[in-house]
Amino acid sequence: FGLIESLHFLFLRTLGGTQRLPRTIGVSLAKELIFSARIVDGEEAKSIGLISHVVEQNEAGDAAYRRALALAREFLPQVDLVTGLAIEEACYAQTIPTKDRIEGLLAFKEKRPPRYKGE
Repeated sequence: FGLIESLHFLFLRTLGGTQRLPRTIGVSLAKELIFSARIVDGEEAKSIGLISHVVEQNEAGDAAYRRALALAREFLPQVDLVTGLAIEEACYAQTIPTKDRIEGLLAFKEKRPPRYKGE
């Protein structure tokens, strides 16, 4: 686990990781993870309060997915579909018109580091 967008400044402003992370694990540790782009394993992520479950990998390689799916089924539905889609659309609409979004997609496609300009 890590704040991977800080590694390449990928969508740093749009995903809100710098706002949610300090509220979840505390300012000091959040700064360390953000500025260093350090990746933590599942056990450490759980010990610092970043995640609530750690699962042993199964033979199929989908243990985490299966656990997440089971949890999602317990939580759903949080909002009705129309509201959920409206929220998703509003969030995505903020990202669509940016040049940095296009640069990120191109960099990914071309397998190179992105060159963001804050536009």
